[in-house]
Amino acid sequence: MNSSKNKQSIVYHLRQEHDGQTLAAVLKELAEDASWGQVKKWIQRRQIQVNGNLCLDEARRVSSKDVVKWFAQSLSKPIEVADIRIAHLDDYLVVVEKPAGVTSVRHFHEQRISTRRRQLQPTLEELLPPVLAKMQRLRWPPLPPVGMNRGKRNTNQSRNERKPSHVQNSKKLPPELQIFPVHRLDRDTSGLMLFARTHAAEQKLVGMFRRHTVRRQYQAFCKGTVDPQQIRTWLIRDRGDGVRGSLDQDPSAEEQGAALEAITHILASEPIVPKSNQAYSQLTCRLETGRTHQIRIHLAELGHPICGDKIYHKLADGQVIEDASQAPRHALHSHLLEFTHPFSGEHLRFEMPLPADLKQWLKRLQSDQQS
Repeated sequence: MNSSKNKQSIVYHLRQEHDGQTLAAVLKELAEDASWGQVKKWIQRRQIQVNGNLCLDEARRVSSKDVVKWFAQSLSKPIEVADIRIAHLDDYLVVVEKPAGVTSVRHFHEQRISTRRRQLQPTLEELLPPVLAKMQRLRWPPLPPVGMNRGKRNTNQSRNERKPSHVQNSKKLPPELQIFPVHRLDRDTSGLMLFARTHAAEQKLVGMFRRHTVRRQYQAFCKGTVDPQQIRTWLIRDRGDGVRGSLDQDPSAEEQGAALEAITHILASEPIVPKSNQAYSQLTCRLETGRTHQIRIHLAELGHPICGDKIYHKLADGQVIEDASQAPRHALHSHLLEFTHPFSGEHLRFEMPLPADLKQWLKRLQSDQQS
């Protein structure tokens, strides 16, 4: 285990002996003189991140690849149902304005976790059903299916435990409240996201993404000046240091199974502060393919990582590109989604302005650079 610290935080890099232990147990071991009660309070008070994500689950199992970070101050609250906005809803699909700070869907390793643990840090997929219920004037939470002992309660349960959860396993909901993700946005990426509402719609929409007939545009803010261009590389899961990246050349026949072609179009580039000594750019990017972290990787490999990116500011050769922007998160926002409705044939176009956190940061950055 290695750790680094400053006045506001401590970072712990876990080792093999920590594989399979709970987060609470690891923190108890690593934090000198901390009691079990103190460790649990840190987690409950939103002072712990795992791999850059807030973690409120003391029973989470960690691994040697994990990075645990302790903060002196509480972090922002997890996204709640009230934070979710719907841009479009019909019988087949829903377009959501995803806020930053929420994971799109539950990781497959967490599919079987309890409702209580889901409540600690719900995904967008789990937050949407109660929003849909309210819009459709349906009961929430829904009644369990007939035959599942409706109304029976354990008399030993506390009053709080009897209250219905606002987060449930979305796979077990009635059809009118079920949703099916057809693409993803990173946890700290804000913007427009599309869900199907039926299996038939899911199949059609997934096919549209595969054929690149859904137009997706992003606003990205990066260090330096970038010219409009097309970026085409082959992405792999591990570039040699455990981080995703591009191959140096087109893959060989042996490599093609592990490498995925990724194409990003930089459509426009505008300087944020034209007269500044420290150049920053606002880019409009269109995805032709939609690989994991694609825009973030492509810009970093050009030498212009996205402001606030905690992963790709370090290149495969070990070089670190300093980031003085003080962005609150990686400054990437999915601002446009455009496609033809798979059933009605209607042309649909949705735009979402920059959210408040990026607007405030951009204003502050411009003010700092001009002073």
